[in-house]
This record gives sequence, structure tokens and C-alpha cells, in this order.
Amino acid sequence: QVQLGESGGGLVQPGGSLRLSCAASGSIASNTMDWYRQAPGKQREFVARITRIGSTSYADSVKGRFTISRDNAKNTVYLQMDNLKPEDTAIYSCNRMGVRWKWGQGTQVTVSS
Repeated sequence: QVQLGESGGGLVQPGGSLRLSCAASGSIASNTMDWYRQAPGKQREFVARITRIGSTSYADSVKGRFTISRDNAKNTVYLQMDNLKPEDTAIYSCNRMGVRWKWGQGTQVTVSS
């Protein structure tokens, strides 16, 4: 079973940037990888996706502000988040599309002045 570990979250002011990382204990090369987020009292929601060949897609709420990327050699997926807004505050997690691996603990992102 692949284990996932997210990092890079923190407290940032509106308009600021963060870069999240998601490191897998096994190979991600053959998988489409997703980032999700869950705000307090809300369901987990899709944020971004990157396919095996690097095609990307985003939720409308983050399009133009977030960029997903991957490094298969490091078994790591990244989420560059720019122009952050208070509504981006959530716990961010990654996983593969389809049959999920066990979710990691996620990384907390708080956007506040």
C-alpha cells in the first residue's frame, strides 16, 4: 500500500503564495494524480488533476491561480498556489484518481490577514 505525505502548508496573507508537495512511498508514474481540499464543515472537494502524460485540469474556483505539476523520479506531486484567497483555507490532500490509496493527513492552508 502506497503511503502519501503532504507538506508545505501554512498561514499566508491574502494574495500570497504557497507550494504544496505530496510525496508517495511508491511509484506514481502510471497514475493520474489529484489534489483535493476540505474546509471546516464542508465535504472534500476536487482542486486539480494531472495525468500520466502531464495534462492538467482545475476546479473553476482555482483556475488561473493554482498550478499542478509532478516529478515522477521523486514520486512527488506539487501544487503551486498563487493569489491565495481566504476561501482557499482548507486541509489539502492528494491521491491517485480511481482506486484511492489510503489518504494522508493532509497539510493545513490558512489564508488570513
